[in-house]
Amino acid sequence: MIDTEGANRGSAGKSGPVRNDWTRAEAEVLYNLPFSDLMFRAQTIHRAHFDPNHIETASLLSIKTGGCPEDCGYCSQSAHYETGLKATRLMDKADVIATAQRARDAGAERFCMAAAWRNPKDRDLDQVCEMVSAVKGLGMETCVTLGMLTPPQATRLREAGLDFYNHNVDTSPEHYDKIITTRTLQDRIDTLGHVREAGIKVCCGGIIGMGERVTDRLGMLVLLANMPAHPESVPINLWNEVKGVPVNDTAERPDPISVVRLVAVARILMPQSVVRLSAGRQYMTDELQALCFLAGANSIFIGDVLLTTRNPQRDRDADLLDRLGINSGLEKPLVGAEKSKRVARAG
Repeated sequence: MIDTEGANRGSAGKSGPVRNDWTRAEAEVLYNLPFSDLMFRAQTIHRAHFDPNHIETASLLSIKTGGCPEDCGYCSQSAHYETGLKATRLMDKADVIATAQRARDAGAERFCMAAAWRNPKDRDLDQVCEMVSAVKGLGMETCVTLGMLTPPQATRLREAGLDFYNHNVDTSPEHYDKIITTRTLQDRIDTLGHVREAGIKVCCGGIIGMGERVTDRLGMLVLLANMPAHPESVPINLWNEVKGVPVNDTAERPDPISVVRLVAVARILMPQSVVRLSAGRQYMTDELQALCFLAGANSIFIGDVLLTTRNPQRDRDADLLDRLGINSGLEKPLVGAEKSKRVARAG
């Protein structure tokens, strides 16, 4: 029998050590706890490290879309599949900064820039570094995801002011080669190591609903929790349906309670990490999101689009957080007479 109380002694308070030696069996025991017990444990740990009534808000922009040589079986931007997406060049810096300003004014605290590359060329990295510095100058946290990096490239990004680098492991080690063949899991881990060594914070998570088993989802979390340092940010994505990609043949939307359980386990295994509800939130009811926040999720992406897929509208997010009494950068949406008065003043 696994001692789950002992398994959490190091995570229950701010002064206790953070564990990096979790086993898959321990994660499964936690996941299968009675729901109220699991939620209580996750919420207790969450409150030890975070304000339970605050949600971090981030905005995501695709600065270079489509034409990626990788064969990630879930991705609309892969050149291997006919998804109807047109490849674009790297965006102009002025357009990126204007988008970041709008995101900041809409309530985003962090601005994330994504480019569909296997790995950036140095000439492209020059432009991305200029974007990072400019967004940093707006008073926002910065994050990019550009594919694999070399150590010198990671250093250049840090010198430009980059706060976070996103590079997801996507799924468990056992399920990985069923999703991707052009880049190994070790390739991803190597890039994460370069990012760490450069002094950049890590944003790393995965996707659920791609035909994997619950044990694969837990295996992904254990992989993250047993890294030398936990990712500072852990995005949990729900599979977003994309036409023309192989994952469509195996995808199945996860049961809502299973999503909440996974968030709770992520919070227990990685007590000091920000856990973000990322892609797929448009499939979530308000009630499901509220349970995920209670389980320890404390970050969302705002904006109508995430790269190439839909995201809940800003007013829906603002309304939900307001009803829950959760603080964020989003203003409560105006309705009725209040909205009419603002429109009149603006006119």
